Amino acid sequence: MSIHVTIGTGRRSGADLAALAACGNAELRSRQPDEASPAEVVAWVAENFAVSQAAVACSMADAALPHLVAQGLPGVDVLFLDTGYHFLETAFTRDEVASRLDVAVVDVKPEQSVREQDAEFGADLFARDPGLCCARRKVEPLQRALGGYEVWFTGVRRDEAPTRAATELVVWDERNGLVKANPVAAWSFDDLIDYATEHDVPVNPLIANGYPSIGCAPCTRPVAPGEDPRSGRWAGLTKTECGLHV
Repeated sequence: MSIHVTIGTGRRSGADLAALAACGNAELRSRQPDEASPAEVVAWVAENFAVSQAAVACSMADAALPHLVAQGLPGVDVLFLDTGYHFLETAFTRDEVASRLDVAVVDVKPEQSVREQDAEFGADLFARDPGLCCARRKVEPLQRALGGYEVWFTGVRRDEAPTRAATELVVWDERNGLVKANPVAAWSFDDLIDYATEHDVPVNPLIANGYPSIGCAPCTRPVAPGEDPRSGRWAGLTKTECGLHV
């Protein structure tokens, strides 16, 4: 199902949440013999936040993260950035997640439709200024949506790119003003698919067709065997991140 984002009340101060994030990350990183497992990260969040204070960001490449989080926070909001440029397979996966998992899918939309953006900036802004297009259709809508929560979960993994190699399990997200949890930071792509297979959760059909990282259709291409999994994103451009995690 789809629901509207609402702004919560009684949020803890930024200083309190930042301190909580620092303590939580230290605790989770010190678990023996290695750092905390993804399930332990989710459990820590569930101990410190109500389900109404938490959200999961999901690109609908797969539903491993929403399924994992829902084990500790059933009914959690799953934020889907509905950019207006998604593959049909991504929209299909979004509907599968909404119908099969114990989550509430929230469609987060930009202020402008694609047609309205084209009228103001010209057609195919993504081809001329992909940074501005991502800022308007992903970054700003997500920042607006996150205002209603105290913590958000992401699927960022350390092996995805050099820019993500130092990803912590829990951090204070200064830009968005809430705690950010990255429970699958230590996972590989294979770990992700193994989890999805074991738990029979939805996986975007494009994954099997050479798309290990899936974004908007105009800016995503298949990846050849052995290539960087994110090399299909903004192919031919110097851009490597949409701006959500930097």
